[in-house]
Amino acid sequence: MDILIYLPLGALAGLLAGLLGVGGGLVIVPALIWVFRGHGFDGQVLVHLAVGTSLATIVVTSISSVRAHHRHGAVHWPLVWALTPGIVVGAWLGAVLAGWLPSLTLQRVFACFAILVGLQMAFSVKAEAHGGLPGRVGLFGAGGVIGAVSTIVGIGGGSMTVPFLSWCSVGIRNAVATSAACGLPIAVAGALGFVITGWHEADLPAGSSGFLYWPAFAGIAVASVLFAPLGARLAHSIPVFALKRFFALLLLVLGTRMLFA
Repeated sequence: MDILIYLPLGALAGLLAGLLGVGGGLVIVPALIWVFRGHGFDGQVLVHLAVGTSLATIVVTSISSVRAHHRHGAVHWPLVWALTPGIVVGAWLGAVLAGWLPSLTLQRVFACFAILVGLQMAFSVKAEAHGGLPGRVGLFGAGGVIGAVSTIVGIGGGSMTVPFLSWCSVGIRNAVATSAACGLPIAVAGALGFVITGWHEADLPAGSSGFLYWPAFAGIAVASVLFAPLGARLAHSIPVFALKRFFALLLLVLGTRMLFA
């Protein structure tokens, strides 16, 4: 019966990712929190399970996305390799910090982030180019911040990586593709971090490895990979601008509800 819940969720996340270019984590995390509450999972681990499972699904979907962008020659691979060390360190630190946070605090951190992304989408705030890329130390620091924040809220980091690269005068096509490639180390390091930090938790449900719930991962990952290409095709035939405004409103409502829950 779990599959009947997680497959539609994965399909929705995949459609939105392909259609709007937003990370599925912004949909998956709040949906899993709601589903896990319905299952009666322990409240002390529930939000951590949602975030860790979301990161694990992004591992699968980011591989598919990166392959598509690489075929079009849009990924700036030297920049990916320069950002990755900081991303991995930041993701590990983010997982450790999230493990220390109470479940309700982690939920409110996610809520604040969702509200910020919703406002950015609603008002179409875009980063203006202000100069070139920083040196290796600067890229390590930027990767660390992106990796840490993305891991704490369970996303692939595109909502931060794309604006950062645009601010550094990277063209939007290359920024989006490079951001997609950076999502893979974020998801891998973050998911492993959540598995390790939650390994000895006593109140985890059956089917979990640390803060990763495998039934949810399986259903969401399969469906999201199948539906992301459909979303990309639909993006050329339906009014995406109006959908972005609707999704922004959805994020604002979800974020507000989670903030004051």
